[in-house]
Amino acid sequence: MSGALGILAFGLLGGCAGLPSWSWLQSSGPSRQTVQAVEPVTGIEVVEITDAVARSLLAEKKTDSFAESFSADRKSSEPVNPGDILEVSVWEAPPALLFGAALVDPRSGPTTSRVTVMPEQMVSSEGTVNVPFAGQVRVAGRSLGQIENDIVSRLAGKANEPQVLVRMLRNNTANVTVVGEVSSSMRVPLTPKGERLLDALAAAGGVRQPVNKMTLQLTRGEAVRAMPLEAVIRDPKQNVYLQPGDVLTAMFQPLSFTALGATGKNEEVPFEAQGISLAQALARVGGLQDTRADAKGVFVFRFEREAALEWGDRKPVVTPEGKVAVVYQLDLKNPASFFVAQSFPVRDKDVLYISNAPAAELQKFLNLISTIIYPSLGVINTTW
Repeated sequence: MSGALGILAFGLLGGCAGLPSWSWLQSSGPSRQTVQAVEPVTGIEVVEITDAVARSLLAEKKTDSFAESFSADRKSSEPVNPGDILEVSVWEAPPALLFGAALVDPRSGPTTSRVTVMPEQMVSSEGTVNVPFAGQVRVAGRSLGQIENDIVSRLAGKANEPQVLVRMLRNNTANVTVVGEVSSSMRVPLTPKGERLLDALAAAGGVRQPVNKMTLQLTRGEAVRAMPLEAVIRDPKQNVYLQPGDVLTAMFQPLSFTALGATGKNEEVPFEAQGISLAQALARVGGLQDTRADAKGVFVFRFEREAALEWGDRKPVVTPEGKVAVVYQLDLKNPASFFVAQSFPVRDKDVLYISNAPAAELQKFLNLISTIIYPSLGVINTTW
């Protein structure tokens, strides 16, 4: 019998020797206790997912909307700028004296008054155009009506009851640039009517990818905001008026999160640009594995903006990119957590991790021991 025990001990030691660094005691990922033990001084913040936290993150997402970030007003009349193309027409009452010998516009038809159409002109870098008998007229920064009144006053006493019409033939400065996943990238001129975001998108031929997978980014000066196209279509307030110099980018950005640990599947999971909740994310990976998962150990790893959460008197460790490493924890043993999970937003590049339950670690150890013991017992039985 002592010989059999010796063989068994030899088998155990031999089996263990084949496992480097006692890896049979190691888990496939950190346990719940390990994650919770991370101290803020390491630069990682552990935050429990509560209703207040979920509401705070949703409120921050709202501030990124177009309606909250950009003015909803439109300018009634865009001023003329250097580079625009103008056409000036002058009418004189009979007898036309000043422009009587000038070329008459045949479009005016038979009439007692005479109209003279000046050749189209590009507004110079100094912001002026030249009008015969009126000289260099400053037009930059002024509306068409203001330019007309100025020319009339300059021609007073020279032309017989002059009337002036100024038209903008080509708007070369008040434009919006539309690029990205659209049928045709282009510059869309703005009119006094006022073009909205979806107007410019339609002028460019629309998007080339499914609507629910598209993100619109609006750049105005130094302000840059992005929203799902589907959200802009659904909420008219997000369809804001555009301003000269705006850049509208249509991006096909397949969003995804990575699921690891004791989930139904470990893989990168894509989701719609509109976004999904944590409850939806858990469902898409098959939920928690009953035999392995620790229901108290549902974690979301994310680099969060510092302003996203309230930190109290303590200032968190901020990365050079201005982010804070945050681990959000959800306890699914608490029934209230299922309601919170429905409002907690999952974001692009999040890592969803489900830790193993302590009992699962013990079971892994016992299973490994059994693979060592049973072959050894087989050897013992053959020796008896």
